[in-house]
Amino acid sequence: MQWKINKNLIKKYDLDIGTVSFYENYVVTEIKEGILLNYEKAGQLLLLGKEHYGNNIPFVYISNRIHSYSFEPTAHFKSTELFPNLKGYAVITHNAIGNKIAELEQSFLNTPTQIFNSLEDAVIWVEQLIFHD
Repeated sequence: MQWKINKNLIKKYDLDIGTVSFYENYVVTEIKEGILLNYEKAGQLLLLGKEHYGNNIPFVYISNRIHSYSFEPTAHFKSTELFPNLKGYAVITHNAIGNKIAELEQSFLNTPTQIFNSLEDAVIWVEQLIFHD
């Protein structure tokens, strides 16, 4: 498969809530252990997303759940309204409990959502969403 998507890291940020890595058409987050992620705590992440993607560059949000943390699923409603260019939401889980939580979370999203076991599989899905609609 020839990649149309640029898999080179543009910029990585170490925030209070975790690390955020921006690529041309996707962002990968790894939230720190024990964080309660809500709309207010995600503010810096949302600002960086606007800075990198604006309202026009299509992108996919990838949540690499390597740590256990809590979140307010209704925050998705507010954050997705900010990004009309959000094409999908991928979750990488590393255990059965994480998988069940991600399945529940899907009901709060109105964008294409998929659960994966590896970052590579999630990036392949990004390629399909961005270039094959």
